[in-house]
Amino acid sequence: MTKCSFIGLGVMGYPMAGHLSKAGFDVCVFNRTTEKASQWQQEYGGKIALSPVEAAQDADYIFACVGRDADVRAVSLGDDGALHGMKPGAVFVDHTTTSADLATELGAIFTSHGLGFLDAPVSGGQAGAETGQLTIMIGGDELVFEKAAPAMQSYAKSIRLMGNVGAGQLTKMVNQICIAGLLEGLSEGIYFAEKAGLDISAVIDVISKGAAQSWQMENRADTMARDEFDFGFAVDWMRKDLGIALTEARNNGSHLPLTALVDQFYSEVQQMGGNRWDTSSLLARLNKLGSK
Repeated sequence: MTKCSFIGLGVMGYPMAGHLSKAGFDVCVFNRTTEKASQWQQEYGGKIALSPVEAAQDADYIFACVGRDADVRAVSLGDDGALHGMKPGAVFVDHTTTSADLATELGAIFTSHGLGFLDAPVSGGQAGAETGQLTIMIGGDELVFEKAAPAMQSYAKSIRLMGNVGAGQLTKMVNQICIAGLLEGLSEGIYFAEKAGLDISAVIDVISKGAAQSWQMENRADTMARDEFDFGFAVDWMRKDLGIALTEARNNGSHLPLTALVDQFYSEVQQMGGNRWDTSSLLARLNKLGSK
């Protein structure tokens, strides 16, 4: 039986690791909070490791989905990082959204140790992780990708190799840039419709049948109109992702005025106490401005 380890059991990693187990893989999990790992084990079975290096031992594939660059560096290269326990030919797959520079660095290090590495950020949010319908954009060697793809297919609807190591993270930056602009446009549209005295549900229903249609409109417009922002992808994480994209843009000479503006709008949402609100909470900012 193919052995897999999963490091990080947050809102994304917990169900992703669960899909691996349900697909028949021999799964070992590690989480900084052992109570969460125990909860996962009670639900899905498998094994619990007390450190990333322990989780990596004897595993064919090690998947990680943690928070930031520093967290990835710690669980992969730290004193008890996965690198030190991986067997020859094993593959480390990082599902965290990080900088492309970190992905390139890790790719070189893992390759020099005879190990595989893929940067593989995901899109689809908590709902996509729970239903196994994530989209995964991947950077790395094609042979390594082909080895790891069957395991990732247990929690994804779409998996695509985008190029060399780092290409997955760059593609995820494009994804977040597009989402930021879409959500600001959708927020302004709903805000305008409310001010104009229109039936929001009717407006969304009719324009969603035309060129304005988007995933965000289909899945977030109704809850936005009800001022419900307590689900989905948090503002704090979106700001982290946009910060990565804006830094990369400065490095490659891209001009992203709308992305920079929306990032500033999200900082205002944070100042309103909306750090953990869903990213569709840009509408809350407009409503606050309109009430003054």
